Amino acid sequence: MNLNAIAVGDELPSFTTDPVNRTTLALYCGASGDHNPIHVDIDFAKKAGMPDVFAHGMLSMAYLGRLLTNWVAQERLRGFSVRFAAITQLGDAITCCGRVLEKDEAAGTVRLEITTRNQAGEIKLSGEAVVALDA
Repeated sequence: MNLNAIAVGDELPSFTTDPVNRTTLALYCGASGDHNPIHVDIDFAKKAGMPDVFAHGMLSMAYLGRLLTNWVAQERLRGFSVRFAAITQLGDAITCCGRVLEKDEAAGTVRLEITTRNQAGEIKLSGEAVVALDA
């Protein structure tokens, strides 16, 4: 990716996940080591006042990581942070988007706005990333 070919406002190629299901959550538990029962045990989730289990926030952050590494190689990432805005429910299909907010030609980087949204357009995560690009 060439810094000169990028402009403020350019959008990253977005993608949408398959709807989150119980298998997705179980697989993420195994891959991440995060076995919090609120994400896989419906009885536990209901005792905690939730209607059902829900996705790990870090699963959606991983989806944003995929958005970034689909655009540039992982070693180009200089910063990546998110704020959790809302719970990702079972059945949510997550769309990951990014947009160039700022170019720093001296540093050879761009600052990106990144978000996940469900099929209703509700923001689940929002954040920023800084990516180094070739001059």
